[in-house]
Amino acid sequence: MRLSVNIFTSLDGVVQGPGGPDEDTRGGFAQGGWFVPFTTDPMFGEVVDGWFAEVDAFLLGRTTYDIFVASWAQVTDPEDALAARINAGPRYVVSATLSEPEWPGTTVIDPAHLAARVQALKDGPDGELQVHGSARLASTLHDLGLVDVYRVFVAPAVIGSGARLFGDGAAPSGLAVTRSRIGDSGLVYLELEPRPLERGVADVVDGEQSVRPVE
Repeated sequence: MRLSVNIFTSLDGVVQGPGGPDEDTRGGFAQGGWFVPFTTDPMFGEVVDGWFAEVDAFLLGRTTYDIFVASWAQVTDPEDALAARINAGPRYVVSATLSEPEWPGTTVIDPAHLAARVQALKDGPDGELQVHGSARLASTLHDLGLVDVYRVFVAPAVIGSGARLFGDGAAPSGLAVTRSRIGDSGLVYLELEPRPLERGVADVVDGEQSVRPVE
């Protein structure tokens, strides 16, 4: 099973509270809802529909799980295809404090066993295990080398402060862009697959520049 990270970020890398003013106010974050104006971009809807057409299971951090419970779990309209897909699960939530989730189709993963449990899921049947939001979880999975593809919307906005997907100390990695789109609003969409990080040195000889890799 392939593991994808699906996330919204600002130009300065903030991923906190994209969906509303009260979504995630940890640390006094006051810019919640910064991504909402871009959700009317037709490209956004087309891409997100494609995400959910591929999902076989969800892997969420506790904060994102609580957001999903408060929103999607309450939508019972069978005509709402997106809500129906999320409610159908299965969902895995990484938490050291949640023991008996009330949302049917949810399994709790102890953070102490995260690497082994996620690898076991990846070793299962073909399909896609999707992480949505869950920046801390996504960063941990990155450091563990478990992410197969990043799907990232980059909004043309600077938020100034807030949680970021990659902080100091993240495992170095190169990324190959396998797909890109730009919407009418300036919203940029990227699909990226991890690659070894390449480094180089630029040399100038007789006025000609060449690049050689760092051994």
